[in-house]
Amino acid sequence: MSAELTGGTKEMSLFSSLTRRSIPTMRRPMNRREFSALLPLLATATQLVPAAEGQALAMQPPAPAPLPNLTSGRYPPIEPANLKPSPRMSKRFLMGMLPDNIRLEAHFTHLAPGAPPEPIGTHKHTEIWFIHQGTARLMTSGVTRDLVAGEMGLCIAGDQHTIYNASQTEPVSYFVVTVGPPE
Repeated sequence: MSAELTGGTKEMSLFSSLTRRSIPTMRRPMNRREFSALLPLLATATQLVPAAEGQALAMQPPAPAPLPNLTSGRYPPIEPANLKPSPRMSKRFLMGMLPDNIRLEAHFTHLAPGAPPEPIGTHKHTEIWFIHQGTARLMTSGVTRDLVAGEMGLCIAGDQHTIYNASQTEPVSYFVVTVGPPE
């Protein structure tokens, strides 16, 4: 091998020697022998691609389970999985799909006095709150309103909102219905 190909020195390490022989340089076209030396590498690479794609899929979080199709009927509340008392306790009645790919959820929430507010958020669905007991403070699109027992609050899909107990001494409870596309 010439001094030109070895970077100007006549001494070469074994690795440098192998690299120079097996990897074509930009100075000359690849000959048949060099090309045929690359064929096993190309064959192995095509076998590795499906494995790499499988690893990428395995790293993604699992898709949520599809929601059940709802039918007309009775839906008693479902006890929460964690019955340990907390400032925010909810009982779900239902969550599923209506015809035409419309998601429906209904739950009842009880907030203790001084319970922390829900984070401000937006959703693809519309939310409706029916206040059962106490006074809730509802913020929608930057406007805050107090809702008392017997009143209803509405947040249209896409609007920022939060709801919390307006009282530091009395609890509040409300029924929530959400309607919209799957999320």
